[in-house]
Amino acid sequence: MSKTVAIVTGASQGIGGATAVRLARDFSALVLVARNQDKLDETARLVREAGAEALTIAVDLSEASAAKRIVDDTLAKFGRIDALLNIAGAVPQIDLFEMTDAQWDAGLALKLHGARRLTIAAWPALRAAKGSVVLISGNSAIFPKAPYAAVGTINAAIVALAKAFSDRGIEDGVQVNSVLPGAVMTGRRRSYLEHWAPLHGMTLEEATARFPKEAAIARYGEPAEIADLMAFLVSPAAKWMTGSALRMDGGEVKSI
Repeated sequence: MSKTVAIVTGASQGIGGATAVRLARDFSALVLVARNQDKLDETARLVREAGAEALTIAVDLSEASAAKRIVDDTLAKFGRIDALLNIAGAVPQIDLFEMTDAQWDAGLALKLHGARRLTIAAWPALRAAKGSVVLISGNSAIFPKAPYAAVGTINAAIVALAKAFSDRGIEDGVQVNSVLPGAVMTGRRRSYLEHWAPLHGMTLEEATARFPKEAAIARYGEPAEIADLMAFLVSPAAKWMTGSALRMDGGEVKSI
């Protein structure tokens, strides 16, 4: 293994959980961060089955003290940080004219400021290891719409933040990129469709088929597919790639 310790936030489910399990093939230890301890324990079980050590840290990344705790616990347990994958951050999909300040602030605190604080806190260890950072955004950063105003705005800020970190990383030897997934079939998306379908007089099957058809894509993505891209970005094969924003959306974005 060329690297040893990776921190994965949002590791309790979805893309974060899939990424943690995938990285267990390449790293000797995974630090799993999310709010739900029971779900973290399940991810940790899968990581250990795949052959890596696992440390779970149940914490809310929107809290200012969370970043220091994560880095301190990681260094106390493993002594180094080779990769940081900032994946946590569910942002509510509420119309631009209906969102409250509190809802905006909650999305910013978790996804943007959580990633910013943790990356800064981990930076000295990442610099020492000549490590890698990935921040997850979303293709709504490219085409923000009124019904998804906070998602698009925060995702665009994530891309800009990653680019700024990558600029500093050129000097410090830390590689930083962002990933912009499209519509991925996570548990959260399934729950949304189950709620949305009856409100619009549709069966779950009809509601599930609606978006790929409207977006002119073949299908939804799978968390494991995004996880493979994450693993590539923190691998030696991608070491010269920094400051990039990589879309993986099944062709939803039609522009070049």
